Amino acid sequence: MNKHRTVVVLLTRDLRLHDQPALAAAVEQAERVVPLFVLDDAVLAAFGAPNRVTFLLGSLGDLDISLQERGGALVIRRGNVVGETVRLALDTDATAVFISEDVSAYAQERERRLQTALATSGIALELFPGVTVVAPGDLAPAGGDHFRVFTPYWRRWREEPRRDVLPAPAHIVLPEDIETGSLPELGELTGGTPAPELPPAGETAGRRRLDAWLDGGLVHYAELADDLGADATSRLSPYLHFGCVSAGEVVSRALEHADAEPFVRQLCWRDFNHQLLAAHPELAHEDLRPRAIGWRDDDEAFDAWRQGRTGYAIVDAGMRQLRQEGFMHNRARLVAGSFLTKHLGIDWRRGAEHFFEHLVDGDVANNTGNWQWVAGTGTDSRPNRRLSPTRQAQRFDRKGIYVRRYLPEFGTSDYPEPIEVAA
Repeated sequence: MNKHRTVVVLLTRDLRLHDQPALAAAVEQAERVVPLFVLDDAVLAAFGAPNRVTFLLGSLGDLDISLQERGGALVIRRGNVVGETVRLALDTDATAVFISEDVSAYAQERERRLQTALATSGIALELFPGVTVVAPGDLAPAGGDHFRVFTPYWRRWREEPRRDVLPAPAHIVLPEDIETGSLPELGELTGGTPAPELPPAGETAGRRRLDAWLDGGLVHYAELADDLGADATSRLSPYLHFGCVSAGEVVSRALEHADAEPFVRQLCWRDFNHQLLAAHPELAHEDLRPRAIGWRDDDEAFDAWRQGRTGYAIVDAGMRQLRQEGFMHNRARLVAGSFLTKHLGIDWRRGAEHFFEHLVDGDVANNTGNWQWVAGTGTDSRPNRRLSPTRQAQRFDRKGIYVRRYLPEFGTSDYPEPIEVAA
């Protein structure tokens, strides 16, 4: 028997129909379901880079088509996410709002504000899993509330029972006469021009990418994941960031294949960073393990780094890939991050901010977690680790395929001499 007459499902980083616990529960428990996305002015002001907004709009458009095929539609609003959600819940006589639980400081504050605002009108707020494979609070070491070291987390995570993967709902009923709204143009939300080679957006493209990866790419992952020239990673990160594919479904389906553990371990790293941020929301800006580091204030060196003009080819190739695709190979991210923080001595926060300006998969938990790891202020057990660009190129781009792909001027007079690095 239906528990609710109408439920609003507030979508955030879960832009899909397949394995969407909040939406599945709403369809099961309510007569009418309102899938809502609020173009949140606060989020747009902080993270509204053109690459991510382009991908977001494409994902929302794809989701709307999928909902309409099932009798529903995506309801679009813009403004304050709490105010718009409460207003729509009242307008549709909703008795509950369902939302996927998230971990950033802003997401946690959004949940608290929603809880308070909805309660004054007698409307329930229910939280569901869906952003991670294992919910951030489900695993904890003895005597603590979260893990600060990856390996013991991985041991527990791999044995943890996982929820079932849910099918997409077959039919969705909207309230009558609801004004669905429409998607704005990119220029109405953010300035700037997106990268020329962004991936196709949305759940349809994400599931197509996942199918292709499982059919042909996964089997080679352990061998080729760090091979920059091979470009043999899944490229699923933008779809995971926006929730166009479910991390839980990716893990479940990957484990149906032999030798999937090295790839699945990367999904565990994603969960590890999310549980770390959930426990320490300040990590987006503050060191997990503060160290007496005298960061250099060198704008000229920083500009050379972000433009891919340092004269260190493997670093520059990664930075050019970032500008061209809104994506960077993970090995190149490590090399570029180590170069900025350990060779140039520039604060990791400046690097993280630049990545956020360009990465389609720009994620607070993963981006800041990885930057702090490489800077030696995070969870790396070897905080003084320093990745040599020369040795990294010899190991992971021996034939120079990656460098030539993104640095056509390499080896000519147009390519700069190496810049001076810190001792």
